[in-house]
Amino acid sequence: MTSEVKIVECVPNFSEGRDLEKIEKIVAPLKNQQDVKLVNYEADPDYNRLVVTVMGEPQAVKKAVLEAIVAATELIDLNHHQGEHLRMGATDVVPFIPIRNMSMAETVELAREMGQAIYERCAVPVFLYEEAASRPERKNLVTIRKGQFEGMAEKLKQDDWEPDFGKREIHATAGVTAVGARMPLIAYNIDLGTDNLDIANAIARSIRQSGGGFQYIKAGGVELKEKGIVQVTMNITDYRKNPIYRIFETVKMEAMRYGVPVLGSEIIGLAPLEALTDTAAYYLGLHDFDSSKLIETALIE
Repeated sequence: MTSEVKIVECVPNFSEGRDLEKIEKIVAPLKNQQDVKLVNYEADPDYNRLVVTVMGEPQAVKKAVLEAIVAATELIDLNHHQGEHLRMGATDVVPFIPIRNMSMAETVELAREMGQAIYERCAVPVFLYEEAASRPERKNLVTIRKGQFEGMAEKLKQDDWEPDFGKREIHATAGVTAVGARMPLIAYNIDLGTDNLDIANAIARSIRQSGGGFQYIKAGGVELKEKGIVQVTMNITDYRKNPIYRIFETVKMEAMRYGVPVLGSEIIGLAPLEALTDTAAYYLGLHDFDSSKLIETALIE
């Protein structure tokens, strides 16, 4: 690819994290496609959720992801779905992120095209969110998803909740989907050495923006029953303003109030290199350190 080629990232989230056969069928349309690279896919059985990352030429990415969405619509029945992660659709969210030679306006247009295509192919109603939102109150995905699959049929009947694409009727098994355009975010989870969900929720409230904590942080508590622990799960929507290390250290500090250790953390999907170099510089006390001092970066350039 030349430097003039447009590149977009898409990170669709599907409500299936346990059935490996279904997972492979969902990601199959994303493999071995021209101008599309399947970068990563991670399934979490506790969340019962699949997070996929693809990059490539915008229209090629849209076409390939649409086929994955068609597969998910056929394979996933939310009437029989349970998991720790909130969800409202078999394909729950489809965010597009501009990577190279893509303006946000172009990314928004791509999201709108995808929203219309999803309804036309799958008869799944679609809401637009973040930068693609059709009205301010729909910018926040949490607001759209409130009520989840079980409450969405009644929600769509309310005056303010007509879908951006489709009728006021949920798909009987696949629910509704949100399609958006946004800048890169980091999906980040911190493990706590306790099974007390109240503690995770209390810490989440203390760090998230809506609870009076950090701007650009959305957080909640999640129980991981198989591991016997809880997590503070979050999205860092602007790592430049509130970096990973600051959030990690704050959660450690808050956990001390409850006598609870922090066991570790994880990044779901991909993270910008800058976010990790900033964290390395903080913990190692490195002076004037950035990605230009990494061997891999020099090789790419």
